[in-house]
Amino acid sequence: MQRLNKAVHVIFRVALLALVAMVSVPTPSEAATGTVRAVITRGGFIIGVGGGEGTLTFKGRLYPLRFGGISAGAIIGASQSELVGRAFNLRRASDIAGTYTAIGAGASFAGGAGAVRLQNSNGVILELSGQRVGFDISAGLSGMSVSLR
Repeated sequence: MQRLNKAVHVIFRVALLALVAMVSVPTPSEAATGTVRAVITRGGFIIGVGGGEGTLTFKGRLYPLRFGGISAGAIIGASQSELVGRAFNLRRASDIAGTYTAIGAGASFAGGAGAVRLQNSNGVILELSGQRVGFDISAGLSGMSVSLR
């Protein structure tokens, strides 16, 4: 009987320590997801420039956004994209601000669809997709800055 009481006591202590550890350590589940809408215009020859505006919907509130960016590499043409998607790993709305980078290549044609996956130094991942109007071909490293207005 004494062994059983000792075993129950040990199990209770281990379970209590595990519960305290789970409560005190931040987990990825504390991060939330927001919805992003953006209209971005870009164009250029060799070096591309782009910018636009949009909104972040996060925890029931709307936050106005400003997009700016530069693409280094081979870019030819001009296009406008209406993008929608999600921002992952947000703890607060201000986490969306920063410089985003992606490595890849893509092309868009008049009325074509496009998609992009970017990440900033806060760990926020933007997954955006939508329609592009215009024509551009790009390859190389792309960057984009996002700020709250």
